This record gives sequence, C-alpha cells and structure tokens, in this order.
Amino acid sequence: MRGTGIFSVVLCLVIFPRFLSGNSDPPLAPALYVLGDSLLDSGNNNFLPTLARADFQPYGVNFPGGATGRFTNGRTVADFIAEFLGLPMSPPFMSFRNSRTLTGLNYASASCGILPETGSYIGKCLNLDDQIGLFGKTVKNELTKHLGSSEVLSDYLSKSIFLVSTGNNDYINNYLQPNLYDSSSRYSPHSFAQLLTDSLSHKLERLYKLGARKMVVFEIGPVGCIPSIIRQYKHKGQCVEEINRFVSLFNAQLGTILKNLTSNLPGSAFVLGHVHWLGYDAIMHPSRYGLGDVGDPCCTTWANGTSGCIPELQPCTPTDNHYFWDAFHLTEAVYSVIAARCINDTSVCIPTTIKALVQI
Repeated sequence: MRGTGIFSVVLCLVIFPRFLSGNSDPPLAPALYVLGDSLLDSGNNNFLPTLARADFQPYGVNFPGGATGRFTNGRTVADFIAEFLGLPMSPPFMSFRNSRTLTGLNYASASCGILPETGSYIGKCLNLDDQIGLFGKTVKNELTKHLGSSEVLSDYLSKSIFLVSTGNNDYINNYLQPNLYDSSSRYSPHSFAQLLTDSLSHKLERLYKLGARKMVVFEIGPVGCIPSIIRQYKHKGQCVEEINRFVSLFNAQLGTILKNLTSNLPGSAFVLGHVHWLGYDAIMHPSRYGLGDVGDPCCTTWANGTSGCIPELQPCTPTDNHYFWDAFHLTEAVYSVIAARCINDTSVCIPTTIKALVQI
C-alpha cells in the first residue's frame, strides 16, 4: 500500500512488528477461518455463476498478485489480520479441488448474507449456512484426516481464529430492494434486525458445535454512507441517516447476542468488531485517518457511481486517499485502519483485542 506519510508508517509498525523485526517465531494461531460477504471474499465468487465478481482490473491494482476476486484495490481486513498472526492469507475454499491447507480457508461470498434468499437475484452465492456447511465438510473430510485424534483437532480448532462479517447484503440486497423482496413490507426495521440477529445467533452456535471457539463478528458499517446509497436516496448531509439507523438496530442486538453466546457456550470467546462508529468517524473526519475523498468511488463504476468497477479503466491516484473503492466497498487504506484497531484497541474489538484473544 502506498504511504500516507507518518500515519502509514505508524500503522505498518502497529500491524506488522513481527515481520519488520525479522522475527521468525511460530504463528500466533494455528489457522484463520473467514466467513461472510464481499468485504472478506478472497475469490470464492470467481468460481460461481454470478454477476458479483471482481476477478478483473482495476480490482487488485495494489495487490501483489493483481486481481484475485477481492472487491477492493488490495488487501482486506482478513488479509491484514492473517499477516499479524503470522499466517498466509486464507485462500478461497472454492479454489481447491483435492488438497487443503491447515492454516485456514476463506468461505466468504459476495452478494450473500444471513438469510438464504439474500442476493439471489444477482446469481449464485454462498449464504452463511452454506459457508458453515462447507466448513463442516472441511472439518470432517480434511482436518480430521490430517490432524488425527479428536483431541488434537479440538485443540487446533479452539486456538484458531474465526472472522465473520455478514448482514450488509441483507440490507443492501434484500431489505432495501422493495421491487425484488417483500421484507421491508413484512418487517419493521426493528423486527427485521431481530430476524437477522436471531438467525445469526443460531448459525454461530452451529459454528461452535463444529469446534470454533474464538470468533470475531463484525458489525454492519455505515451503509447509509456508501456511494450506491447516497446517489440513489434523497438526503441531507453526508449520509442517508435513516438507513444508518436501520443497521444500527442490528448492531445493537449483535452485541447482546455475542455476550449471551460467550456466557452460554463453555470455552467460547465471541468478540464484537465494533466498527460502525469507526467507519462513520472516518467519513466525518477523514483527515484523522489520512483520507481525502470520502464520497466518491476510486474506480470508475457502472451506473453513475452506484455499482461495481468498469473493467480495465484506470482508478484514481493515489488510491489510498479514498475511502471507497467502488460504490459498495472500501479501499485497502480503510481496511488497514480497521484491522489495526481490532488487533490493538478495545474500543473497536470488544471485550478483547485480537492480540489478547490469541493468548486466551
């Protein structure tokens, strides 16, 4: 990632001290498993019949390998956390046919969400139940075979880190699409948030029963501020605050269910990725984060700035001055801030940071 002065230097020191010092210590966790949507997808949708794909430039313009299927210019939050842990970036599950890796896999899938119907109009995607099912197959068919005894497997899974970022599309590709879904007419904003969090709680418990113990579950960010929304809804100010209030209902309930799960599931540690306020603060006070443009996509997108990047067109420069990469997703610069704060700051990852979580 190109620098933004002193801010970037300090940020890199915070995230990558083990690498800058030449330290060859073993990883801080045996594996990193990733579930969710396009904010974390590392290329699963490349292998699915869908319009929600990012396997072309300018996606990946700042990524060492170029376009991979990540919906940004470079690394995601999961990639930065993998680097901090001393692990390879978790590869997409769908890219494997026979062999598997013991350092973690990425099951995240763009356009999908918590509810099975979310995003289906765009094409095939892996909803959260699908992803957990694939992780279950990984445990049964791969991990059990390679790790041997159930005791070794349980120890491995209990020390691994699980990242979950979902729910964004249940609003963007469901509740806010009244011409395609009837959810907004069937549910009030509060009852829809309740529907999502109740469903998510059951799915996280299912993940626990498969062996996951240390889970970081991220809030939904300020959806009312993304270019796709602000260019389609009448509003005053920087964001469509009514939509931000919708997702805040979900976020408030998310914190409660994670506390309850930690209390009720022995040996578990559910961490809230309290990122909504951080994302909103960066939009309202961009200079604090080394950012300039917080309203426009960096790449040239379809539909007048309300969709994905148009293939092969040159993006803005410098890319790390922008908050948004396309009409929905963030730049690597913003993901690096979120990752660094979750690793180190208990005001972002609650009640414990990832740095502390690996020591539990």
